Amino acid sequence: MRPALLVLVAYLLGSIPFGYAAGRLTRVDLQAVGSGSTGATNVFRALGPRWAVSVTLLDVLKGFLPVWLFPMWDGTAWLPMAILYGIAAVAGHVWSVFLRFRGGKGVATAAGAMLALAPIALIIAALVWVGLTLITGYVSVASLVAASLLPLLTFLEDAPIQTVIFSLGIAAFVWWTHRSNLVRLVHGEELGFRAARNENAAGGGPPDGPSL
Repeated sequence: MRPALLVLVAYLLGSIPFGYAAGRLTRVDLQAVGSGSTGATNVFRALGPRWAVSVTLLDVLKGFLPVWLFPMWDGTAWLPMAILYGIAAVAGHVWSVFLRFRGGKGVATAAGAMLALAPIALIIAALVWVGLTLITGYVSVASLVAASLLPLLTFLEDAPIQTVIFSLGIAAFVWWTHRSNLVRLVHGEELGFRAARNENAAGGGPPDGPSL
């Protein structure tokens, strides 16, 4: 199969809005509540942890499968092509063709791509993410720190230089997609996920915040 076609397939796979679909199933328009994102954090705030876990796993698979499988099909088995498939999947998640080029912030899908390329580094970064989310209550802080650690962890895993560079790109991209969260953190306006869920449960509706 031609690599160019597989890049398009990777983008379309990444574009599948599992969070939006979860909202439709529960009659909640995620683009009209909270951050307006279809990522897992907004799903958590609007729909609860069960839906958020399912959406997260599916979003991770969107990044993992193209990077893991497509190099076996394109006739090249070339690492740069695997990385390109990962980039396409992340782009699809953030700028979904099915949602008028809106979406999530790419963390879970990028994590799936890195799981295929540097699994040990990704697992350690994911554990850091979980720990910081529980300790600080801020998904945005956990995402930024975990993404920042990823290049170092990838280097320590002795991954190929192309993978290390890709992880640097992911870190920079995560910081860019979370720029509005940084502003709220600086001004003390960022709400943690616990506060957001409590407000939503009390009928106040989910506030604006970070998303995956």
